[in-house]
Amino acid sequence: MEFLSQPMPWYVAGPIIGLMGPVLLLLANKSFGISSSMRQICACVFPANIPFLKYDWKKDQWNLYFVVGLMIGGFLSVTFLNNTHVISLHPDVLEKLQSYQFEVKGGLVPEEFSTTAFLFSWRGLLMMIGGGFLVGFGARYAGGCTSGHAIMGLSNLQLASLVSVIGFFIGGLIMVHLLLPKLFS
Repeated sequence: MEFLSQPMPWYVAGPIIGLMGPVLLLLANKSFGISSSMRQICACVFPANIPFLKYDWKKDQWNLYFVVGLMIGGFLSVTFLNNTHVISLHPDVLEKLQSYQFEVKGGLVPEEFSTTAFLFSWRGLLMMIGGGFLVGFGARYAGGCTSGHAIMGLSNLQLASLVSVIGFFIGGLIMVHLLLPKLFS
């Protein structure tokens, strides 16, 4: 149990995650991705006369089981394999966060981000609603989410996934280096 409660090095976890795509494709002829399960949930729970949701969602119900498994696995790991190892941020990152008047005490997220006052402030709402819209729109527009393109698409050498992943990184860099400083200055 002690082994499972420790952080796994990137050179072990990365190949395991990367190999899941081809293994899933070879063994079950299935494509890995999470964003399609949101469409399945909507088609299942809210059957409406929306053309995008009118399809046979039951043929891909394995994906819903996968999402439930992710939730159960997350719950079990937090409950029974709670890691007390504190992950340190790079000093340059801490300095940058402090320049925005954020203080990080032993975690990865500034404490201000988890307060009710921040969550219901215009900045918090803009980040949550705006970010949620951009992620949802981007996943639909790109034909998949970051996990689907980065794990499944790249492991299958799909050019569209490479372009999408490059776009995800460019978007992240623009957010961190251009938009976030404007939002918190």
